[in-house]
Amino acid sequence: MKPINTALCSFGMSGKLFHAPFIELHQGFKLCGAWERSKKIIQGFYPDAVSYDSYEALLANETIDLVIVNTPNITHYDYAKKALLANKHVVLEKPFTVTVAEGEELIALAKERNLVLSAYQNRRYDSDYRTVKKVLDEKLLGNVVEAEIHYDRFTEALSYKLHKEEPVLGTGIVYDLGAHLIDQALQLFGFPDAVFADIKIIRPISKVDDYFEILFYYPNVRVRLKSTLLAREASIGYIIHGSKGTFIKPKTNGQEVALLAERKPDEANWGVEDTIEWGLLHTEKDGVVIREIIPSQRGQYLDYYEGIYQAIAHNQPVPVTAEDGLAVIRIIEAAYSSGREKRVIDIS
Repeated sequence: MKPINTALCSFGMSGKLFHAPFIELHQGFKLCGAWERSKKIIQGFYPDAVSYDSYEALLANETIDLVIVNTPNITHYDYAKKALLANKHVVLEKPFTVTVAEGEELIALAKERNLVLSAYQNRRYDSDYRTVKKVLDEKLLGNVVEAEIHYDRFTEALSYKLHKEEPVLGTGIVYDLGAHLIDQALQLFGFPDAVFADIKIIRPISKVDDYFEILFYYPNVRVRLKSTLLAREASIGYIIHGSKGTFIKPKTNGQEVALLAERKPDEANWGVEDTIEWGLLHTEKDGVVIREIIPSQRGQYLDYYEGIYQAIAHNQPVPVTAEDGLAVIRIIEAAYSSGREKRVIDIS
């Protein structure tokens, strides 16, 4: 099959860091261009790419097979719908949409036109999450009874991306960092029976929520997700307690740090964590209590694009389904309802 001709809806940080390097590296794709509204910089990085002046011009190019929608959250539905109507496959950054109704419409449209629609939940491909998943898949803790996942930052100032600071639907830390934590929790533990959420603004300068705690209720498990923008010393990223033992693991961000340093994802040690970031396993094996450091799994965002290639070129399952993206939005809507009403929301 010919390479999958791919275009970006923007070439800012996400396009430059999280998409273009992996599209360029994968032989199954060709990076054809990006919609650039003001700064025309993509050709400085990728000389053969086209800088489109409008989204309409990008979509009018019939040779483009795949569109990456990596624009402000409020635009996801509109841009994805236009791409699907133009018969393009779509990768839609998190959050998938800002409402469940929008997500359901996009899923129906993609199925009607037999097009691939995938949510870009890249944090599934981080070293920390992959390590936690391996520990749980191998049943090293017995039956999980409690889990806590943190994603903390320290950011006193407002984002230079002004669209993230406007108090409109789709902005705030729940839609931003929360979308990552919610997706990971759903993958590890399944869809909960109910949720309770505390969501608020803790920085005086902020107009959008910058703190949350969301509790997932399962019959025999409680999962707590927490994030704040005022944690100068971040909490442990993952704390998992089971009937046999505990696993704790720092939250790491090695691939993003490497990308910001302009390193390339084909490096020999790409996605390999330093030993200081490895997790601690304290459990019981064959009747013997052990306490040991567990080497981390390797992270690699390229694996997501390999999955997208296989889905488009060979009709294989999508690496992150649109339904997965929609499930995150269902949780987010329920969390905001819980925060407003100060009660547990049944979503079973």
